[in-house]
Amino acid sequence: MTGKPRLQPGPDHPITIRPSTDRVVVTVAGKVVADSRNALLLQEANYPPVRYVPLIDVDQSLLERTATTSYCPYKGEAGYYSIPVGGEKSVDAIWEYTEPYDAVAPITNHVAFYPDRVDSIEVTRE
Repeated sequence: MTGKPRLQPGPDHPITIRPSTDRVVVTVAGKVVADSRNALLLQEANYPPVRYVPLIDVDQSLLERTATTSYCPYKGEAGYYSIPVGGEKSVDAIWEYTEPYDAVAPITNHVAFYPDRVDSIEVTRE
């Protein structure tokens, strides 16, 4: 077998995705990179939950696609963006599953941010 493993979420590795009613604002170098009230909250097994922000709520003029990729057997291939205004700190700060596996299809056209590669991720309960 030469392909990458492809796994389904289940009792041993659950993944849930639900809409978030919170406002999510991401900033880098004084610029608002994302501002959304339509994020999705993905909870995978025992990992901390991750907010996926719709790409339409991101200032894409601040992003630069990189050649970096990674693979998750539950979600698929991820591509990355840097935020050049943030300098070295913000290299590969954002990831996106452009063609996620069926089990996580709702995160299509959504991105997630590494908290340590942006200046802030403010979450306001609404």
